[in-house]
Amino acid sequence: MNLKDKIPLWIPSNERLEKSNLKKYIDWVNARFNLSLNNYKDLYLWSVNKIEDFWLSIFEFGKFIYSGKIVSILDYQYKGKKVAPGVKWFNGIYLNFAENLLRNRTNNTALISYNEKGLQSKITYYELFQKVIVLRKFLEQTGIKEKDTIAAILPNASEAVIAMLAVTSLGAVWSSVSPEFGLSAIIDRFSQINPKLIIAVDSYFYNGKYYDISDKVKDIAVNLNSKPKVIIINKNNEIKEEFDFVWKEIFNLQLNIDYDNFEFEKFPFQHPLYILYSSGTTGKPKCIVHNAGGTLLQHFKELYLHTDLKPEDTITYYTTCGWMMWNWLVSSLQNGSTIFLYDGNPFYPKTKILWDLIDEYQINIFGTSPKFLSACEQSGLEPIKTNKLDSLKTILSTGSPLTCKNFQFVYEKIKKDIHLASISGGTDIISCFMLGNPILPVYSEEIQCRGLGMKVECWNENGQSVIGEKGELVCTEIFPSMPIYFLNDPDYKLYNEAYFNYFPNVWRHGDLIEITERDGIIVYGRSDATLNPGGVRIGSAEIYSSVEELPEVLDSLATSVNIEGDSRIVLFVLLANNELDENLKNKIKNKIRNDLSPRHIPDYIFQISEIPITMNGKKVEIAVSKILNGLPIDNKEALANPESLNQFKNLKF
Repeated sequence: MNLKDKIPLWIPSNERLEKSNLKKYIDWVNARFNLSLNNYKDLYLWSVNKIEDFWLSIFEFGKFIYSGKIVSILDYQYKGKKVAPGVKWFNGIYLNFAENLLRNRTNNTALISYNEKGLQSKITYYELFQKVIVLRKFLEQTGIKEKDTIAAILPNASEAVIAMLAVTSLGAVWSSVSPEFGLSAIIDRFSQINPKLIIAVDSYFYNGKYYDISDKVKDIAVNLNSKPKVIIINKNNEIKEEFDFVWKEIFNLQLNIDYDNFEFEKFPFQHPLYILYSSGTTGKPKCIVHNAGGTLLQHFKELYLHTDLKPEDTITYYTTCGWMMWNWLVSSLQNGSTIFLYDGNPFYPKTKILWDLIDEYQINIFGTSPKFLSACEQSGLEPIKTNKLDSLKTILSTGSPLTCKNFQFVYEKIKKDIHLASISGGTDIISCFMLGNPILPVYSEEIQCRGLGMKVECWNENGQSVIGEKGELVCTEIFPSMPIYFLNDPDYKLYNEAYFNYFPNVWRHGDLIEITERDGIIVYGRSDATLNPGGVRIGSAEIYSSVEELPEVLDSLATSVNIEGDSRIVLFVLLANNELDENLKNKIKNKIRNDLSPRHIPDYIFQISEIPITMNGKKVEIAVSKILNGLPIDNKEALANPESLNQFKNLKF
């Protein structure tokens, strides 16, 4: 179908457009900067051509709590180079991330925590503030201070939010994974960040099964050089005295806190806030450090303007604490909205549980993935017939590109009058490059727009910006939520290799995209070797470290194949003296599940006779991925054994 022949699947009503936060912001910007912006295109062009004015507008419009005075909005350490290392945003400004998320102190509901066993808790904003201050005081008394790193192994529940806010309120740095991660996967991450303290659950439920991880938590603490103390959250076990502190006991302490006069210490705008993890394609996952001020502003822009989140709204995202969407979701607190936290299998105890919960708790914004929507369709669900969904105004989706079938399913089987917003960004920027827009129409297979302040372009191999063609996603202006640094990378070598070396001094993200003539964006998947099943970035090196411990496996290669718009992991194994039968396949899958996580398990496993390698002995994942996805291969001369690529042709999936 020709682009111009596409019919919008959804057009915002005049009432919704007029009441949108984005319309309110456009009017404010016009008055503040003496402009006459008429639509989103005008606003976007202004935002990327007047970078400093734009981010100043977000800072002022967001009415954040801060001290100090702006000395400069943007300073470059490297004159003439718009690259992130050394760049300083909002010199002279001091703020506290947690304080800004807790600026609402009302009795309105802040958090609803729900898991497979049912409702766990409802917490008001004032109760959340009190719990955060109690834990903060305890952490302070145990010696936690500014820039200490705290690691967490927690489910998507209220305790995780309380803990994160308490940690970051002290100026300490937060890093979390989800409980289903395997021992080696967690140690690979936490051994690099040297946490002073671990906050963990002793157990969790998933798909109706009970998992005790208390021994795993002890093993992790023992195996870390930093020898962290442990706060244990007893979900289903009796209290075990072998841990240093017990969560429930902390909140029974008499700490004599004057809540009404409590003041948060403020830190520089670019103070470290979160450590997130790269995919680990070429080794252990890299530790990406994000800053407080940039995260605060970027999330406000995306939630308030692009998502149209209002104080009266309830928002949820199906995520875990090991994915950046959890960090993004929790930032909804700064808007005074209610966050619905769900922990467990999204199809248990019944396939339509999440749709029922949307009705029961009047959820307005529901975040999910194409994989979930496809699974709903395959299960025969038709929420448009079985549920009211009268509260639901927006469905967000990320993790992989939404397919034509996904768009069709949403508008035919879920709800006709719904804003379906595909969003795309990543761990690297703890936010989005392209996302939804409440004042623009929705077209099948397209992301509605580039994010405000994000000068995203599609570049061909010659570094030329193209429209209507496939190319690399680049961002040609810097933005405040770029990582401030990687850990253990004092000269920014790994940082620059990750983002700025492909096109010198320009951020190249590793996504294959197309910008359409109407400024929509089509994402075709990853352009590098990172595995991305269901939107969870996975490094092949992690899989290798697990599967190659098996005596039957001499070597392996992991890559991905795109099937119906989703990325599927394909594992190729070079075996010792074995044939690949179902027993060995199950053994490999179980090993990966136990060592890493269920998300690392390959969808397909094939036996091969030779691993393709470069002249330097590196596995050639990208070339194999191109073969599987029907793309041409270039630079075969870089391979030591190019004939080995023939075995990957004509495989059936």
